[in-house]
Amino acid sequence: MDKLSVVIPGRNESENLSSCICGIVDVLKKNQINHEVLFIDDGSSDNTEEKLKEIISEQPSVRYVKNQGENGFGYAIRVGLENFTGDAVSIMMADQSDSPNDLVKYWKCLKDGHDCAFGSRFIQGSVIYDYPKMKLIANRFVNTTIRYAFNIKYNDVTNAFKMYRREVIEGCAPLISPHFNLTVEIPLKAIVRGYSWKVLPISWKNRTKGVAKLKLREMGSRYFFIIAYLWLEKFFSRGDYMKK
Repeated sequence: MDKLSVVIPGRNESENLSSCICGIVDVLKKNQINHEVLFIDDGSSDNTEEKLKEIISEQPSVRYVKNQGENGFGYAIRVGLENFTGDAVSIMMADQSDSPNDLVKYWKCLKDGHDCAFGSRFIQGSVIYDYPKMKLIANRFVNTTIRYAFNIKYNDVTNAFKMYRREVIEGCAPLISPHFNLTVEIPLKAIVRGYSWKVLPISWKNRTKGVAKLKLREMGSRYFFIIAYLWLEKFFSRGDYMKK
């Protein structure tokens, strides 16, 4: 556990890039955490590439990779997980909704021996700013369904912002989700396959710039598919995919 990688997928997020990436780098430097910030450009049509080059000229720990294949949130994250170089990896959103300070808590959690650090926006100590009402209702419904289906004491599985040791990502292969349902696939696979995890309170704020990419109407069946797939693995795979 020497180096942390932060993977940020994004498409047309040029308005957020500087403050998002530089904010992460500043916090990690301040806490003396060896790191890289890896941005995955998921087919941007704005001036994202120019902004990234400006940032990289000032921040040597930052690099970017273009998603040359099919575009989609899950595809972009999978590109990042194929290219990160750290001993652990955290997935963060480019819209600045996640707090870089929570990275430090996650890192300490893994240094203490846990395989995964899971954040929750809905436990004591967490802070939420301006969560859209309809999105909140859908979030609580999906997460309650997951909690009861898998009998776990974790109420924010769908949140992308988590941290994993490298061996967890390797143990969860192959990843199959092409869209936002990847945020459910990775943590549920880690739980079902026997990796250790701890839940920490985190903060979240709604974006103030750019346009949200998550479309709730398009994601319902996709979330259901990945939940059903992993429920079947949990109860019928006879431990074939468990952590060795």
